[in-house]
Amino acid sequence: MSLTINQDVFPLAQVFTISRGSRTEAKVLSVKINRDGVSGWGECVPYARYNETAASVSAQIESLPDAFDSQGLYELLPPGAARNAVDCALWDLEAKQSGLRVWQLAGLPTPGPEITAYTLSLDSPENMRAQAAEHAHRPLLKIKLGTPDDMPRLEAVRAGALRSDIIVDANEGWSAEVYADLAPHLLRLGVKLVEQPLPAADDGALLGLDRPVPVCADESAHDCASLKHLAGKYDVVNIKLDKTGGLTEALALRNAALAQGFKVMVGCMVGSSLAMAPATLVAQGALITDLDGPLLLAEDRAHPLQFDAAGVHPPTAALWG
Repeated sequence: MSLTINQDVFPLAQVFTISRGSRTEAKVLSVKINRDGVSGWGECVPYARYNETAASVSAQIESLPDAFDSQGLYELLPPGAARNAVDCALWDLEAKQSGLRVWQLAGLPTPGPEITAYTLSLDSPENMRAQAAEHAHRPLLKIKLGTPDDMPRLEAVRAGALRSDIIVDANEGWSAEVYADLAPHLLRLGVKLVEQPLPAADDGALLGLDRPVPVCADESAHDCASLKHLAGKYDVVNIKLDKTGGLTEALALRNAALAQGFKVMVGCMVGSSLAMAPATLVAQGALITDLDGPLLLAEDRAHPLQFDAAGVHPPTAALWG
């Protein structure tokens, strides 16, 4: 078995801004595993929020032995971007060697399209209203907030897209008091969900707090081990494969979260269709699907995911799985 790592850069269709900064490109790592003349691949996005860099993630992957399987991988690498790319490559490899699709190997029902959120870049209220109007045909818009000017921006987006559902990502930028103050306005504007309003280290303040708008754990939720810290604080768990460390743990987290009474959201970092492909399987039946990464790119991989009025479709075998 041989393993190769590539760093790929995808220009964005336009500058993408959140409260933590702006970017003009998506930098990802792709991993290809070759065994007996057949290769499988996966993609990850190293994330600075979790102290990941392309170099550190590559070093983790390069530390793997010459031979290992999916079960062994979980003992070799922790949850995170490195394990995600390798785990997804192993699933793809097994699918290609067996002639079955990944969803069949995983014992899942036949997947279909899921309506996905489309994320608006942080900007002035006037520009965000224009963005919202341009994308008002989309059924679900996502707004990145977490700044002192949140309400004017949110009002502007609602004015620009009267019929779309809206979800909000506060990016750990609020306090419990800010959430409580804003909640009536969020309800008035038809906001369906708030992601990670408080810093992960301070989310104990959510315990016992009235949550008229459902609160979703993002930075507070990584893998199955995270669930015990979420009870009483959150209503929804955001599953991202770069946090769980692959499809295997993402599916386990989905099942465990649902069993414990949480709703599920499936999200992504900004990456190509290759990164979203396995996540479409986790997103089946999710409360919220947020797999718009490819829609933000100026160019994508060959055989990209299909996006249409029905939502984001599962991948063809030519792309992954």
